[in-house]
Amino acid sequence: MAPHIALHEVGAAFTPRQVSLRRRENRSAEFLALNPEGKVPLLLTEGGPLTEVAAILFWLARRHPQAGLLPMGDALAEAQVISWMSFLAATVHPARRQGVDHALQVWSLAEGRLGGAPYALGATCSVADIHLFRLFWRFKGSAALEPGAFPRLTAHHDRMMARPAVRRVLRDEAAMGYELPA
Repeated sequence: MAPHIALHEVGAAFTPRQVSLRRRENRSAEFLALNPEGKVPLLLTEGGPLTEVAAILFWLARRHPQAGLLPMGDALAEAQVISWMSFLAATVHPARRQGVDHALQVWSLAEGRLGGAPYALGATCSVADIHLFRLFWRFKGSAALEPGAFPRLTAHHDRMMARPAVRRVLRDEAAMGYELPA
């Protein structure tokens, strides 16, 4: 989902291909030839296959600087994007497998890290926000959060939900049969 949002944000032409993990399509010879790890997402580029959400998002932002999803030319701000993406991939994403209590603790860290800014880096949306949104969207839909839990993350979620690229991806993925969280 996050790469699809970024692809729409940067205005890239692409053809999505649904890969069913339930039917183990990610273990087909065709898919494994492109990504021997059998993981999604996978983005086919002119330079070859690219995997991992953070790498795909970073590549799209660098490749399409006009979209403004990466603070180009500001080394510290670029590093902050990488910091957010690393935190999301290494800490937030795996937390869901360690139980709801642990996930709530980790999301509390993300809430504090976001602070009062509208986006991860402040006033403008970056690829870190796309990654953060996708993970919180899934968590929020499955965790039956108490009303008022994570007000900063919820406000961020709502800002992201207003973005045309996000609305389009949710619509497109629902049409492909993606099971949206309740």
